Amino acid sequence: MGKIADGLEAADLNVLTRPIPKTAGARMRFLVRQARGSTKAVAQRLGVSQRTVQRYVAGQRKHPPRELAEALEREVRKEWQPRVRRRAEKRAATSTGIAVEARARFGFTAAPGSTDDGRMRRITQHLPPVYAQRLFEARAAGAGERELRDIVAEGLQEVYFKDGGHRAQDLVVEFTDIDYVEMSY
Repeated sequence: MGKIADGLEAADLNVLTRPIPKTAGARMRFLVRQARGSTKAVAQRLGVSQRTVQRYVAGQRKHPPRELAEALEREVRKEWQPRVRRRAEKRAATSTGIAVEARARFGFTAAPGSTDDGRMRRITQHLPPVYAQRLFEARAAGAGERELRDIVAEGLQEVYFKDGGHRAQDLVVEFTDIDYVEMSY
């Protein structure tokens, strides 16, 4: 995943109301429940044998190897509290919007006589709900990092640099060399 996708994933984790299960057995049982009882599907998802999944579910094994523990945590986080996530996304896409903090290189294409050299900037900006909705729809459709970055760049261009259409009408912002991106909604 890229930095924008990672930022959205981290924002998702901040809206959760309960921590994920702590033990390997509880995590494995959760994944099996999500897969409608199919230990085979969970085994394929984690890259282990079906018998391994059955052992963790039955409590015969308790301490997974590091790779399996990381895969278990990652897969449980993806599935944990889907209704809470959907509710928070819907609220962000319809009323609250999304806050973006980024340190990146911003370059400009603007009117003659202005500086268009890219430079590192740290920007914290609240984007309107329309950009949150576009980000969530693009992520759900499987959009790549480039498309997600373009949506964030367009939002920052319109809200931060153009001040909602009050200045720099012909300005086009390039959002590159991303150092970090943090999002919340």
